[in-house]
Amino acid sequence: MNFAIKLLTALLLAPLAALHAADQPAKKPNVVLFLVDDMGWMDCGAYGSRYYQTPHMDAFAKQAMRFTDAYAMPLCSPTRASILSGQYTSRHGVTSAVGHTKPVKAALPEQSPGNAPLLMPESGSYLDPAQYTLAEALRDAGYRTAHIGKWHLGLTEPHWPEAQGFDVTFHCHPDPGPPGGYFSPYGVLPPGSERPKGKNAKYVVGNISDGPDGEYIVDRQAAEAEKFIDANKDRPFFLNLWCYGVHGPWGHKEAYTAEFAKTTAPRGVQGNPIMASMLRSVDECFGRILAKLDALGLAENTIVIFTSDNGGNDHSNSGEDAKAQKRKADDPMLRDWRKWAGDKPPTSNAPLRSGKGRLYEGGTRVPLMVRWPGKIAPAAASDAIVGCYDIYPTILDLTGLPLPPQQKIDGVSYAPVLRGTGTLQRDAYFIWFPHLVPGVSVRQGDWKLIRRFTERPGDYEGVHELFNLKDDLGETKNLATQMLEKVKALDALIDDFVRDTGALYPKPNPAYKPRAAKPQPSGPKPGADPAAGLVPKFCKLIVADGAARVEADGRTPFLGTAQIETKGPITLKLRARSAKGGPGKVQWVTQDQTEFPATGQTVAFTLGAGDEWQDITMDIPLTCDLRILRLYLPADQSPVEIASIQYTGKNAKPKTWNFTSEKK
Repeated sequence: MNFAIKLLTALLLAPLAALHAADQPAKKPNVVLFLVDDMGWMDCGAYGSRYYQTPHMDAFAKQAMRFTDAYAMPLCSPTRASILSGQYTSRHGVTSAVGHTKPVKAALPEQSPGNAPLLMPESGSYLDPAQYTLAEALRDAGYRTAHIGKWHLGLTEPHWPEAQGFDVTFHCHPDPGPPGGYFSPYGVLPPGSERPKGKNAKYVVGNISDGPDGEYIVDRQAAEAEKFIDANKDRPFFLNLWCYGVHGPWGHKEAYTAEFAKTTAPRGVQGNPIMASMLRSVDECFGRILAKLDALGLAENTIVIFTSDNGGNDHSNSGEDAKAQKRKADDPMLRDWRKWAGDKPPTSNAPLRSGKGRLYEGGTRVPLMVRWPGKIAPAAASDAIVGCYDIYPTILDLTGLPLPPQQKIDGVSYAPVLRGTGTLQRDAYFIWFPHLVPGVSVRQGDWKLIRRFTERPGDYEGVHELFNLKDDLGETKNLATQMLEKVKALDALIDDFVRDTGALYPKPNPAYKPRAAKPQPSGPKPGADPAAGLVPKFCKLIVADGAARVEADGRTPFLGTAQIETKGPITLKLRARSAKGGPGKVQWVTQDQTEFPATGQTVAFTLGAGDEWQDITMDIPLTCDLRILRLYLPADQSPVEIASIQYTGKNAKPKTWNFTSEKK
């Protein structure tokens, strides 16, 4: 009888229970933001690499929406500050990668040395605690928040992630790279510990603890992420994992590196086994997080965002900054790099131009993939122009949270694009970067304008550079002088952007004292050979009628030279034309190499067909003393005419061959 009563009661209450459950609000979706350090647009199979092995990223792309035109800042700290604030760098003030230095606010100095024509903005070195961050917005909405990994947004405790909305943290400082290297013991001092004495004493402070000897920090990040997910599987959480890989100082698992050293790059670019090894470790870390979500049944209700903090590093090796180039030849890190990678740069962003630290596409375009099963179409692609400061409003939109009234948001939600219900409501996208090669860029549709603050011949082509990215993804042809109205229109957008965000725009330096320019001859000395120093191989080089003509003899022709003195990056400017056009490349060998490598150490370009002169500019990422440089031309297709060849660089003595005094 008791059983019958219980059964009847259950039957009567079941509909009420169902109605009650229907009234309960659905659990908020979890959010995982996985940010890779220095991963370029082409650095995984999903985006076109045929050398790197990234099976988890590639599988994720089939489950996610993949953005082809996503952007970050040229360096890491500005991107990270924009992610957490939703603001342009010109508004929040962190414009350069200085988050590991003493706390200073963004400022425009009142004076500069007399050799500087402009007063240039100085970056803030921390994210202002007054910002109402993405983490704080989610925490205040009931999310458990965690930051795991690189921070680089403030050296001192008032500026650490604990003060910016994160409940759980795993980090250290100073942190342009991983804590004391990639392998445990990491040498991290707990907060409050006595610092080492001495001018050159080094220390890292934070809450990263040592693991077993030899533990790899990227693997440890995965373990800490798994632990956080386990502990919060029954409540909404925000996991902000900023991976230490693949930033210098190039810690890598030698077993992986040895495998890649036996392979070649099918496209003839990339091909650095150290970078390939580090990317495999990052891919494994990402895969472990996805597997944990699956194992706990959380994947269906978790938004996962995968992206990078800037374009791929295509110019520095054997260390994390320029100081590494001054190390002695017996430095262990330098020896290790040369053992595995030779003179190869970390990666190549081809077909994009340049890389990290530059306003060209190679420095700012990054991978971006977003997954939310059942809400975002799998294996989808979007060419919407989106960026790092859009992440804040997009996450709030996807989680059903309003924009906080106390926070100025410059970003725009691309949730309608993800859901397939609408388009991005923005006219133009801006990148403010007043450092290294200073300037500001705007992209509107297929058009991109870069405005430089100063004239620096050799670094770029004029104060304005205009490119049509649909027709010229590699930014090889500057159209600024041909399309003055388009430049004017985009320039006006930049002016509005500067006014709206309060950008610290450069000003003339009152102390500037320009040096008197020395008169330069306009051409070669009378009787001199204008092609002196160029050695034609497998071709004839004929100088006549105001141009140099290269005619092939049936093999792959090139012009070689040993007259360029440099140990750092150089820029090639080539003015040429060809009836049939075709592919070309620059290849080099350094002083410590006895022969040209079978792969790598090349920069490719394409010379279009036609009778009009074409201007081609290429950045050549040298990092050691140059011995010989070869310029391969498509003369095997049809003769190539050359008006001029110019090599310039910060550490190079300019070398120019002018074959005509007039531009045809």
